[in-house]
Amino acid sequence: MLILSLSPLRRDPRVLKQINLFRGRYRVITCGYGPAPDGVAEHVEIDPACIGWPRDPKRLALRRYRDVYWNVAGVAEAYRLLRSRRFGAVLANDLNTVPLALSLDSTHGVHADLHEFGPKEHFDKPAWRALVAPYMRWLCRTSLPRAASVTTVSAGIARQYGLDFGVQAAVVTNAAPYVRKQPRPTGSTIRLIHSTAGQRYRRIEDIIEAFRGIRSGIELDLIVMPNEPGYVDELRRLAGQVPAVRFRDPVPYEQLVDTVAEYDVAIAYLPPTNFNLAQALPNKFFEAVQARTGLIIGPSPAMVELVRRHGLGAVARDFSTAGLREVLDSLTPELVDGWKQHADQAAEVLSAEYQSRGWETAVAALLDPAADRA
Repeated sequence: MLILSLSPLRRDPRVLKQINLFRGRYRVITCGYGPAPDGVAEHVEIDPACIGWPRDPKRLALRRYRDVYWNVAGVAEAYRLLRSRRFGAVLANDLNTVPLALSLDSTHGVHADLHEFGPKEHFDKPAWRALVAPYMRWLCRTSLPRAASVTTVSAGIARQYGLDFGVQAAVVTNAAPYVRKQPRPTGSTIRLIHSTAGQRYRRIEDIIEAFRGIRSGIELDLIVMPNEPGYVDELRRLAGQVPAVRFRDPVPYEQLVDTVAEYDVAIAYLPPTNFNLAQALPNKFFEAVQARTGLIIGPSPAMVELVRRHGLGAVARDFSTAGLREVLDSLTPELVDGWKQHADQAAEVLSAEYQSRGWETAVAALLDPAADRA
């Protein structure tokens, strides 16, 4: 089977979970950016100069969407590398790979795994909303009904694909692999961690401000990926004014759960600045559960449901600095220790092994056990 993604595969947690799930069952071939992931039978590497998204405003404005798609450099390069091959099935990651996957010689068809709700991914940007959103809707209308099956990351996003495009998508969350750990007792200083992409729309500065003048015994470490370097520099300067906040360097994905386990509470705070963030159920949520730390979240519906069902942490009243500060002021070692015990009790059911059954079901429906697993 081919696992296809126009992303750096070794840094894409969701794709790595798929590879880990299937490499022992099928002959897995991967195609994407960067070097081969561990354990695959073969890897087809796309030239990093070949960008995976359209940069063609003229054709977008003219709504020549077929031309737009097949002139995306990453799509064209992947098609050139794969077009002479035959696969048992294709697992296509994200909307931008689905037409490509459907064009390949696949004996049993295509499963589409959608990491976002594509038509609203950057809906806050007027140019994107005017030019790219209609193109994304075209991709959904013309390609998703032709996929044999579809999964996505949360119930809210699955619901929207159904409402807008009639697509019945199953949910496979961004759960982390199960880790056998014991909760670490909370000391007199409560240590918090927030690991995030460094993107301005995430409003990370609000989290830093919540720690300004915080009482002693509460500290925050930030791990921020340099997606927008200028913005990350601003955050570092701001944190320099807040003694309770420090930055630490990013760590490889496979070390992230152990890193989070050094802390007592993880902040999974995603202001709903766009549709996908409002419906998010992110990696960091599940990594905290496997690390056996408590959680502080905002009122994000998908996260709230799990936090309350399993007793994993606290829900702030809103996404404001004041709302987060109220929760921080309520923290005690005893409260946090209770959250850690509940995380330990929920770790198995909230693990990737349990949550990934949607992929197992979809791929098993494509790849009959008696068929060639090429």
